[in-house]
Amino acid sequence: MDLTVVAYVIYLLISIGLTIWVARTLSRNGRIFIADVLHGNEKLADAVNHLLVVGFYLVNIGFVTLYLRSADTIDTARTLFEALSVKLGVVLLVLGVMHLGNVWVLNKMRRRGIMERRQVPPVAPQGWTAPPAPQGWTEPAGA
Repeated sequence: MDLTVVAYVIYLLISIGLTIWVARTLSRNGRIFIADVLHGNEKLADAVNHLLVVGFYLVNIGFVTLYLRSADTIDTARTLFEALSVKLGVVLLVLGVMHLGNVWVLNKMRRRGIMERRQVPPVAPQGWTAPPAPQGWTEPAGA
């Protein structure tokens, strides 16, 4: 069997496995942030979390498949390992950047939610005060 094909198979197995592992980790731990941002709305948090994971899969698996092609000839075990290390290294860097991007977005959403909650008065209004009457205004008779 051609070593280039072996390199492709190993690359795809490891890259897709890493993508699945990172996506599940993000999904499991990111859900807490999303639920906090959405004020405890669990159904909406699950839906948003699922959409983020699907997008993560699409971007990363799309990149992995586009980056599959190799111009190098792989004819020895050494060149096989070198080609795999370069390809997997780039995939790991892309996964890391995607992970940091997701964490940054979730943290931004969470901070915005915290700021919105701080704007709500701590005590419910207890009454209503009429605005002052404009100058020159006289109270109607019988009021």
